[in-house]
Amino acid sequence: MDADRRWLAEAIELSKRCPPTDAAFSVGAVLVNSEGQLLASGYSRQADPKDHAEEVAVAEAAALAADLRGATLYSSLEPCRRRVSRPVPCADLILGSGVERVVFAWREPPIFQPGGGAQWLSEHGVEVIELADLAPFARAVNSQVLKRHLSDS
Repeated sequence: MDADRRWLAEAIELSKRCPPTDAAFSVGAVLVNSEGQLLASGYSRQADPKDHAEEVAVAEAAALAADLRGATLYSSLEPCRRRVSRPVPCADLILGSGVERVVFAWREPPIFQPGGGAQWLSEHGVEVIELADLAPFARAVNSQVLKRHLSDS
């Protein structure tokens, strides 16, 4: 569990690198193999305004031909189940990659999309762990987006 907390904290730190926007959350993701070694990482809008953190990390691992069997993906935000910017949501990408565990801090609030990625992944055999006590740190990175969208409602 200490390793999960450490890697998830690293994902939250990565989220701070995201270029700011009012149209999406800032998210960081880290992929770690079954031996606890870093395979890949990414953050939202890393190379393209439509990039999601999990998508970047999975693509980086694929480019390195990394074996993701037994791997854990750490994400500051619950992986998306639906998205507007690209046809394949992160939950589908994760399932298709062979990742066997997902650890996240913050359940996606229904601001841009309804969420549900964690439940869907779990229903499809991926072990999903929520470390909700780290959610305030992930939310803090997104405080401007949250203020803007919650005040608009």
